[in-house]
Amino acid sequence: MKAVVLAAGEGTRLRPLTEDKPKGMVEIDDKPILTHCFEQLAELGASELLVVVGYQKEVIIEHYGDEFEGIPITYTHQREQAGLAHALLTVEEHIDDDFMLILGDNVFEANLTDVVDRQREDRADAAFLVEEVPMEEADRYGVCDTNDYGEVTDVIEKPDDPPTNLVLTGFYTFTPAIFHACHLVQPSARGEYELSEAVDLLLRSGRTIDAVRMDGWRIDVGYPEDRDEAERRLQDARGALDSEGENEASADVAVDTE
Repeated sequence: MKAVVLAAGEGTRLRPLTEDKPKGMVEIDDKPILTHCFEQLAELGASELLVVVGYQKEVIIEHYGDEFEGIPITYTHQREQAGLAHALLTVEEHIDDDFMLILGDNVFEANLTDVVDRQREDRADAAFLVEEVPMEEADRYGVCDTNDYGEVTDVIEKPDDPPTNLVLTGFYTFTPAIFHACHLVQPSARGEYELSEAVDLLLRSGRTIDAVRMDGWRIDVGYPEDRDEAERRLQDARGALDSEGENEASADVAVDTE
């Protein structure tokens, strides 16, 4: 399965961290955000990385070149910041089957495999990783509603009065049907072609979209404090793994000396 990484953003809210680099190249725990994304997509078995670049694209291209851990990289260029649906259309000619989509400013330690597995069941046209957030924060995200079967029934982008606190994270799987929907999207009040509007068009055409509840955590790195929080969590997770390894080693030594 191919993987699309949206990494065209400028990251104005992350300044001064993005004064000399695009958002995806901001480092967290000594690695650019994009490296964290690429590593997870590699673990998910991505056959090709389709990276949508824009602002300071040469920094990304020069850093990664044409492959990552043996996985080929194809770059496409979003020439204007016109929304996620607009960005996604830049890879249309490279996709002819189900694919993964990750936002290149998100850091995950979560059950992404469950989303990919759900897509492979062939019962849905898309699957989204979703999470519950405090109601007062829901208006920062695309908000969704679901039925009793866990299927998405409605998606609203950054609503003033969120109907639920269940929000889209930055990881999705789609069939190529999403491209037709993206072509039909009209600019939002923000002047952007919203991915949530394309999803709404899929729903209205009778397509099935499954919501997979997140087990773990993710950080949408929009502000410097988000970067700091993501780094803290990654370091805590690594420390926990190191402690487990030390405990196992100690147990092995104890067994050997008995």
